[in-house]
Amino acid sequence: MTLPVNFEDLIAKANALKLYRKLIIQLNKDLLFANIDLEFDADTLPTSLKLILQETVFNLIRHKFSDYLNLLYQIDVSEQKIKSLDSSNMVRLSEDVTFLILQREWQKVWYKSNFI
Repeated sequence: MTLPVNFEDLIAKANALKLYRKLIIQLNKDLLFANIDLEFDADTLPTSLKLILQETVFNLIRHKFSDYLNLLYQIDVSEQKIKSLDSSNMVRLSEDVTFLILQREWQKVWYKSNFI
């Protein structure tokens, strides 16, 4: 499995394999387990998904950092990848973290669809 390199690539792969809905379901499940008050409708457009999740990540970083760390732990985003991001620009950081979250959720969904 080659990981998507950007958001558009991720969505294209998810749509091509008809796994976009499962991606949202997995994301909702992990948000719930991380006690984040956010749930996406199964019909959420990809652009809305990205923007709302990015805004949530931005707010968590700024106002509820422990909840942000808990979310990353719950989703199992690589600590090494997070540390490699440039944290000087909060908007850019939240965008990059959002992609890493979606990328990790995509891995989970892809593995489940192919091996379970």
